[in-house]
This record gives sequence, C-alpha cells and structure tokens, in this order.
Amino acid sequence: MGNFTEFTLFAPRNKKAALIGSFSDWKEIPMLKGEDGYFRTQIKLEDGIYQYKFRIQTKNPNFAPDEWIDVIDPKATDFNETEKCSIVRIKDGQRIVDTYVWQHDKMPLPDNRKLVIYEMHVADFTGDEVDSDKQGKYLGIIAKLDYLCELGINAIELMPVNEYPGDYSWGYKVRHFFATESSYGSTEDLKQLIDECHGRGIRVFMDGIYNHTDEECPLILIDRNYWYYEHKHYPEDPDNYWGPEFNYDNYDKKLNVKPAWKYVGDVVKFWIEEYHIDGIRFDAVRQLANFEFFNWLTKQAKNHAAPKQFYNIAEHIPDTNTVVKPDGPLDACWHESFRYFLVPYICGKSFELEQLKQILDPKQQGYAIATNVINYLATHDRERVLRELGNCGIFDAAAFERAKLAAVLLMTAMGIPMLWMGEEFGEYQQKSQDVTKPQKITWSLLSSDQNHDLFEYYQKLIALRKQTPALQSDNIQFFYENADDKVLAYTRWDEQNSHVVVVANFSDQNLNQYKISHFPTGEYWRDWIGNQEVESGEDGLITDLPSYTAKIFVLQ
Repeated sequence: MGNFTEFTLFAPRNKKAALIGSFSDWKEIPMLKGEDGYFRTQIKLEDGIYQYKFRIQTKNPNFAPDEWIDVIDPKATDFNETEKCSIVRIKDGQRIVDTYVWQHDKMPLPDNRKLVIYEMHVADFTGDEVDSDKQGKYLGIIAKLDYLCELGINAIELMPVNEYPGDYSWGYKVRHFFATESSYGSTEDLKQLIDECHGRGIRVFMDGIYNHTDEECPLILIDRNYWYYEHKHYPEDPDNYWGPEFNYDNYDKKLNVKPAWKYVGDVVKFWIEEYHIDGIRFDAVRQLANFEFFNWLTKQAKNHAAPKQFYNIAEHIPDTNTVVKPDGPLDACWHESFRYFLVPYICGKSFELEQLKQILDPKQQGYAIATNVINYLATHDRERVLRELGNCGIFDAAAFERAKLAAVLLMTAMGIPMLWMGEEFGEYQQKSQDVTKPQKITWSLLSSDQNHDLFEYYQKLIALRKQTPALQSDNIQFFYENADDKVLAYTRWDEQNSHVVVVANFSDQNLNQYKISHFPTGEYWRDWIGNQEVESGEDGLITDLPSYTAKIFVLQ
C-alpha cells in the first residue's frame, strides 16, 4: 500500500511550483504554498528508490520573469547529475539516506587538547598501494587507517566531500550541500570511514564551504538574490571571489528568517546527525565576514553534537585572534603565521627572535589557550617543507635535518599540530596549480631510508606529544636566547610536574659543548633524541647542538 511521503521546497518569493518524478510518469503534481514560504505535496510511495525534481517559476534574473525551469532538490541527499534528478529512498515508509548501521558510536574520542590532525584529499591520498577499486576513494582511506594509527594520528580533516561538479576537484565549489561526492564512493562508504575512524579513536573533521557555491547550485536557479549577494560581497578584492556568495545579511521580514542562515544551519545539522562528524573547518572565514552568524552556527553545531565534543575551526588568512576570543565565535584558527614565519627560518632566509617567540607562544599574538590555534608547516594551499627547502637549494641529508627541526617545533609549540598528507615522510611534490588535476601522494618514498627515518621521527614526536601533558598545556616560557648564535630554548610544563625543554639551533654552525644558562632545575633530564640521561648544574646545561637541529629534554 505504501505510506504518504511529503515533498517540500522552501521558495518564499516564487509564485508556483510542481513536483515531477518517476512515481508519476514525470507528470506534474501541483504543490501548495503555505504562509511559511514552503511548497508542499504528499505522495503515497511503496518502499523503493525514486527519481524526482521540482518544476518552479524561477526568480533567477538570468531567466525570463517567472519562467518555468526544472531544478534538483536543494536538500537532495543523492541525485543523478546526467538526468538532473534528485533521488529519494523509502524504507519502512520513511525517507532514508542509506541503511548503514553505526558500530562505534560509544568509543571514547580524544579531547581537543590531545589532537594531532592530518589533512587529506580523498582522491589523492591513496594510489597504487591499495587495491585498484579503492584508490582515491573512502574505502582507500579505510585501507590505510592502520598506517595513520601507526603514525599516531588521532584526527583527520577531510577536504570537501560535498558533491562538486565533475569527477575530480579540490571541492571548494559545492553544488549539492546535502549530497556526498559520488566519485569517492557511496554514502555508506563515507559512514564506514567515519565509523572505522571512531573505532580507532580518530576524530573526523570536514571542510565546510559556506562562503560561496557553484554557479549551478539549485538555490541559485530557484531565486538567486534571496540566498546570495546580488553583486560581489567585496568587489575591491576580486582575487578572493570564487563564486556566488551567500548573503548572511539578508533578512526576510515577512517570515522572520535569514535565508542563508537557515539553509546552512540545516546543512550543518544534517552532517552532524547523519554522518556523525566531530568538527568543521570553516573555509574562507575572512571573506564570509559575519561573526554574528558564526556565533549562532557554532553554538547550533555543538548543541546538535552534544554530548560529544565538537571542534569549530576557522580558516582565516591571515590568522587573527578575533575569531576565537573572548569566547568564540569559533574554537580555533588555522595559525598561518606559524608556517609563514617559520619556514624561512628553516630555509636560512631570515631569523628574527621576537617573531619566532610569538609564533611558538601564540598568547603573545592574543590567543588565549592552546586549542585556539592549529599549527602547520604545509597545507593543500601551501608548498611542502621539502619543496620549500629544495627551492632554496637545500637537498638530501641537509634538507631532512631541517625538516626534523621543523617537526620538533610543530609538535612542541603551544597549539594543536596538523600535518598535510605525506609531510610525515618527506613528500616534496609541488603544490598543485590546477585544482582539477589529480596529484596522488608518492607512497613509494617510504621505501627510501631517509624518508622512512623522517616518518619514524614524526612517529616518535607524535607519541611524545600525546603522552606528555606539558605539550598539551597553555604554558610556554623562553629562558635562553642568543640572537648571534641563533639559539632559542623554551620550556613547556603543566601543573602535574610534566616538564619538557626544547633547545633549537637555527644556524649553519655546529655548536659543540654549548652552554645553555638558566636551564630549569631538575634532578634528572633525559635527552629524548639521544635517549640518555643528562644533568643540569647551577650554571646550566652543556650539550652539543648540530646545525639546524632541535634537542628535546624531558624531566624524568
């Protein structure tokens, strides 16, 4: 017999709309418009899979006034792009996305302070090292989760997985916000990936693209200027325009609703409830530029995720403490200045102690706590460290030593560390200049001794960070500096007497039997890299500091 299934479309300024679908032999079924701006109709449907779309009198200025057009449902969770149809699944009389059953929802997940994040692009993360049917797909990531566990990663940040045009892209122009990118696999595959991550104690963050959309997003076809700015939000900044921009200022007085707020709020709620994500990295926060909206949206996200912890991360370049203080609107900001200043120091291009101290201690930049900043050396948008070094003529052993120095600073600075995929074993491909051309990471590099040694170094550093409360704290103090020798030493500690000292040499000179005065008192310190006990006397500590090297000392 079937149950009645309701189809709704929010389009307050459009005059008429109809539903057409495989269930009606593609004949129009009229939809009635309510006072709340929704068109509605109910259809009796047996369990099964159906195609449908809406036929509506558009308010898009690119069409004739009130011209009839067909559009995919803006809230479609699946669709057929070729046929320009939405897809609905009915099971037991209810709409469903799929039949996936979650297995690991009760597994404890790491606190924000304990995170070590790994940014990845689904299509480029896997290649020849997994079965051909898994390459570049969610299933390929699942096949390499043991590798990530071995490395020590406890959070992954997925570049956009919403449906975008074409079969390969970085994904930053979303067309369908409730649908997953079909070239990566099915919705069940994505849920299995997230579930398998949770089963291993790995949190999953997604890239949220809420500043702009693809030009053929259904909302644009329905009523462009209801959800979007009519013109560019910032016409004086054309380099940072990537497509039609949501208008978070627009307020519909008649319905007492902000249309863009409503739609994106529904998107975030859906992804938290349907896909069990643990956080969102909000793209282009500086361009979106509406803290009132973010304050509302991030609170909504945390409410939907409760009692699970949720992490709201801003991509705001240049980074700024204003997005996280005093109490938000977001929890963290990508700490672009960390990479921006540190990489030239590693490459030997410049050295400025006060600047270095500011990025290692973001409190000096106005950030309050460690979870307010995400530190990184590279991202999908930035060149990798070995590429930066190579561009400066630094290769082979010298490059890997400097990469290790950078890794120590990344893992011991105040803040949450993040790796861009492959950074841990010395991937050196140039940043992709074309976001529509695949660029698989080179897993075969791991068979090289130098690359594998770097992987093991990262592995040990990540383990140290995760098991050492001092490195997760807000406490950092610089106790020794010498601008001429290019040496800086700092201590990290917590209230339970966890204590770590880092001494870094940014010069090209080997500083043998180097004296570090004012070394913190403590009976026994262990040279973490050399794995041997050392003693600090009243005059400090004497140690060898090879060029472009950092030493770590842990209080025993």
